[in-house]
Amino acid sequence: MHNFQYVSKRQLSPVKQNLIQIISSVQDDLRKDFTFRYDFVGSVKRNMVTHDVGTNMGYDFDVNIQINDDECRFSAKEIKTKIMLALNKAAHRYGYDNAEDSTRVLTIKVKDKKNSKILHSCDFAIVNDYVDDDGNECQEYIHFNKKKNTYTWEEQTDGYYLLDEKAEWIRANDYTDEMRKLYLHKKNCNTDSHKHSRSIYAETVHEICQRYGYYNS
Repeated sequence: MHNFQYVSKRQLSPVKQNLIQIISSVQDDLRKDFTFRYDFVGSVKRNMVTHDVGTNMGYDFDVNIQINDDECRFSAKEIKTKIMLALNKAAHRYGYDNAEDSTRVLTIKVKDKKNSKILHSCDFAIVNDYVDDDGNECQEYIHFNKKKNTYTWEEQTDGYYLLDEKAEWIRANDYTDEMRKLYLHKKNCNTDSHKHSRSIYAETVHEICQRYGYYNS
């Protein structure tokens, strides 16, 4: 059992500003190859960033990186590798370790090595928004298959779609406090160390919507 609590905006603000500076440096470094925009997503977008005060795990941010070029000349592997190398150059100036490459994201961390603690981290997902042949707005992300050492563009899971619309419905119907309580509960009960905050946030939004009739409207 964990002991997650919400992190205040005042505590988050300087870290978020440093991340914006890091991203800006990466944009400048890669401008000759491709350009991208970015968005803070998930729990940070809704002021729901948490940390477990009883462990060595700090709080984390989630950022989507969206490539601007419609027909980028680089493969999925080249894109992710270039972003990872540029992140490493910029992040070191703010105390972050080298980026870790996982299935869905690149992760940078600030560590208190003396006390074996992670102070905070940021997960970067590289995504592409597009409209399919039926006119539906879709998103794919760069997926890293560790066993095969391959990088491919993969479609987001069904739970991703309409996430912002669902979260806005929750806010408009005054279920935000209940969502915040459920999110903390899910974080505290989570036993999967590989499950990222953005996944738990999506599960929370879905459950609140299911509980109060969003899918019946």
